[in-house]
Amino acid sequence: MQPTEQVEHLGALVRRAAARAPEHPAVVDVTAGRTLTWAELDAAADAEAARLVGAGISAGDRVVLVLPNGAGFCVALFGALRAGAVAVPVGQRSVAREVAEVLGDARPAVVVADPGVAAEEAVSAGIAVLPPPALDAPAGEPVAEPPGGEALALLVYTSGTTGHPRGVQLSHRALLANRAQTAQLRPAPVTPADRVLLALPLFHSFGLAAGLLQVCWAGATVVLTERFDPAATPSILREHRVSGVAGVPSMYRALLDVDHAELRAALEGVRICTSGGAPLPPAWLTAFREATGMEVLEGYGLSEAGPVVTSNLPGHSKPGSVGRPLPGVELRLVDVSGHPLEDRPVEELEEGDPSDDFSDTGDDTGLVSVRGPNLFSGYWPDGAGGPDADGWFRTADVGYLDADGDLHLVDRSSDLIIVNGFNVYPREVEQVLVGLDGVAEVAVVGVPDDRTGTAVKAVIVGEVEEQAVREWCEARLARFKRPTVIAFVDALPRTPTGKIARRALAEATP
Repeated sequence: MQPTEQVEHLGALVRRAAARAPEHPAVVDVTAGRTLTWAELDAAADAEAARLVGAGISAGDRVVLVLPNGAGFCVALFGALRAGAVAVPVGQRSVAREVAEVLGDARPAVVVADPGVAAEEAVSAGIAVLPPPALDAPAGEPVAEPPGGEALALLVYTSGTTGHPRGVQLSHRALLANRAQTAQLRPAPVTPADRVLLALPLFHSFGLAAGLLQVCWAGATVVLTERFDPAATPSILREHRVSGVAGVPSMYRALLDVDHAELRAALEGVRICTSGGAPLPPAWLTAFREATGMEVLEGYGLSEAGPVVTSNLPGHSKPGSVGRPLPGVELRLVDVSGHPLEDRPVEELEEGDPSDDFSDTGDDTGLVSVRGPNLFSGYWPDGAGGPDADGWFRTADVGYLDADGDLHLVDRSSDLIIVNGFNVYPREVEQVLVGLDGVAEVAVVGVPDDRTGTAVKAVIVGEVEEQAVREWCEARLARFKRPTVIAFVDALPRTPTGKIARRALAEATP
């Protein structure tokens, strides 16, 4: 059965699970070969909270976590939350420029990290650095648990349309509400008996909130790997008796390269596979089902929603659809002014107002707008850009609702590129590339990729060697943001209004 006790602080999830089943495995760290029970995770989190408080951390301070997937990340996360801090997860393989931007914006009191880029950047900025938490430290006296509710729990950075990362402010209220909403699905994505494989990075809201925190809500077991390795996945599924798998589309595509008989056998104990972070191509869903007999349930979410908004359900999965809203989540389609499509005059819908960029007489597409207690508290630091006065948040996603009420995503209102479930905004990559000598002008677009779903393509005007471009990007961009396709042209195509014709660049042969 799902837990029913009401909690207002994320730290209480671990406390609740430890009280219910102290010896039940909480975290199986495959890479490190270490397992923590709920009682051990609870004690380690208390010890980490005491360490942080001893280091001067107080309520509301930001604690940046730059740690790999594993038991140490889990302890650091809940230790920071129990100390009353705001946890700021950052990818361990982020480059110096990206780390510096987060540190400059979040202004943390401390960084918890192994030696490396993040630690060096923190020292340069005069920020204290603590090593990863000890897993066996004596718990000592528990730190008084601070209030949760509207207090911020996480500050998750996502790339903004301006090319600079923006901090999404997620309160305890929002994250707990989304866990309760997700748990109401039937069958539940995670039950106390489940062992859930997470090869998703925990600094991403999908892996962190929809993955780790959902496991904590249920008091289940999370099986963590530092990196996704498709060849090793079948043995991990068998050895750790995995019953649930959460992944992005490219993971399921990569698993298709594993021997199908071996993969099918390894999945015999798995009851549910979920996919999010990026659109799942129907062809990949069909191929996975044919190879394994398993259905992949696609959902849709975003960091600002904590993150899950919609989901398909077992037996009702529809290729190309991301399903219906979770219980307690409201969803509607709006025009660029924020007005609901159903409120528009009938003649506008029939004729197709050319000023409405998102209207489509066949599909009636619009911008996805959501409302619910799971929504964020605006962007750091002042809460700007959050839900409006009526509680609605208009996303940058464009979609339509079919006759059954299922949501289909068809485009982005921005030029967002999604690589392996991670957001890449062209402007950020373009700003990096124009700093390279010899690059006169550049445009970045997304192109289809059989492995990652979408790849980054850079089209450059100037006199520069391709190898120089790749070396420049390696030092300044995370791997998923680096262009995999680089093309050179004499001039960039433009629309009649002078804007770069990105669609033409995306469709052009590299």
